[in-house]
Amino acid sequence: MITGELKSKIDKIWNDMFSYGMSNPLVVIEQLTYLFFIKSLDDMETDNEKAAAIFGTDFTRIFPADAAGQEMRWSVFQNRKAEDIHAILRDKLFPFIKELKGSAKGADACAYARYMENAVFSLPNPLITEKVVTAVSALPLSDRDLKGDLYEYMISKLQTAGRVGQFRTPRHIIRMMVRLMRPQLSDRIVDPACGTGGFLVGAGSFVREHYNRELRTDKCMQEHFENEMFTGYDTDQTMLRITAMNTILHGMDGADIQFSDALSKNNTDTNKYTLVLANPPFKGSLDGQNIAGSLTAKVKTTKTELLFVALFLRMLDAGGRCACIVPDGVLFGASRAHKDLRKELVDHNLLQAVISMPSGVFKPYAGVSTAILIFTKTGTGGTERVWFYDMKSDGFSLDDKREPLDHTDDIEDIVARFSRMGDEAARARTEQSFLVPVEEIRANGYDLSINKYKEIEYTPVEYPPVKDIMQDIRRLYWELDGLLGELERKI
Repeated sequence: MITGELKSKIDKIWNDMFSYGMSNPLVVIEQLTYLFFIKSLDDMETDNEKAAAIFGTDFTRIFPADAAGQEMRWSVFQNRKAEDIHAILRDKLFPFIKELKGSAKGADACAYARYMENAVFSLPNPLITEKVVTAVSALPLSDRDLKGDLYEYMISKLQTAGRVGQFRTPRHIIRMMVRLMRPQLSDRIVDPACGTGGFLVGAGSFVREHYNRELRTDKCMQEHFENEMFTGYDTDQTMLRITAMNTILHGMDGADIQFSDALSKNNTDTNKYTLVLANPPFKGSLDGQNIAGSLTAKVKTTKTELLFVALFLRMLDAGGRCACIVPDGVLFGASRAHKDLRKELVDHNLLQAVISMPSGVFKPYAGVSTAILIFTKTGTGGTERVWFYDMKSDGFSLDDKREPLDHTDDIEDIVARFSRMGDEAARARTEQSFLVPVEEIRANGYDLSINKYKEIEYTPVEYPPVKDIMQDIRRLYWELDGLLGELERKI
């Protein structure tokens, strides 16, 4: 658990970089990611040297053994003058780590080197470079769990709107979705729009927490967890670097983080994964010529919010599960494509739940209303009843400030009720959650908006007779007239 003291250290680094003109939080995180990686290389080299000295074995060095190579090690240059640190990082280390790709295969942090293409060193001058290097040296990066928490805290500081904000799903929403799906140690998990890797890391943390003994004692399961279990796509190299470092710091060293447009013809993943966790970007329409034909054959559209759900179905193996966030329009849109997609989910697969979230969940980035769809790919149907939940609160204010609230949120209730779905049958439509039979959904044109099925109880309000109301008004008028007369006499 990251302490207030450690948060203060990160905040100070952040503020120092901001004071030197680095106002884009994505750039700040990217530069700190580079430094974490560079320091981890030196830590690995030190560990290898100690092991070699104890056992008398050889090892493949990351840094050349000559003076110039050793000068690039963090433990060597961190105590040099500010000008020297800046020059070594800019002129020697960055060109060096760009050439590392594949040269240190199998080493934990060197997996990150695959994503160093187009990396740019952006610390503006020696003074801030020395400050940041000194601050990073003081962070407890030897503790893997704490190191992962530190990085998550850094990512949580992505608070600016627009392009930066689209990559961040609130961590408490991610944790809720992961708890709903309960990833298994045997799962193959994918996020085709992974951003900073929040869903992958959330799933990995859940598996590590619930299957810790198996991961420590079963070599095959450990290998699967580290190298085969997690896959993520993104089209932004900066985000790939952040995701790669995030997964490495959480012990998922070999997670397959790919530079790929998930909706394009180049992505041919089919029947491959057992679990999808995603909040894909919904940026309108795409160029139809670049969209995979297997997706448009299922739902004829260029709208990304529909194509991504079709993609999830294609990528899942039979019996595979999905929890994804969609804009509300997917639930009730009247176009042919909208209806076809909902029909596919309801009639040809097992649609389990629709959880409607309040519109402020993604503020300050966007105020759009969203919902979580939970379904299982069967290809043969299976939907009998769909569970609807009307989330009122996620524990934070629904304005741009998103401040924590004192009262209880709905998240624990959602997780508890989803795990006891049989108990929901007795709940009335006037309550916060209820089940709707599939026949009723079909009769309503496959509309999945909760308002279509929720019943509102109206409590009649009784007012006094009009005659009594008029008398009260006259009485108040007389009282006011008397007060005004008294004031006039005192003037």
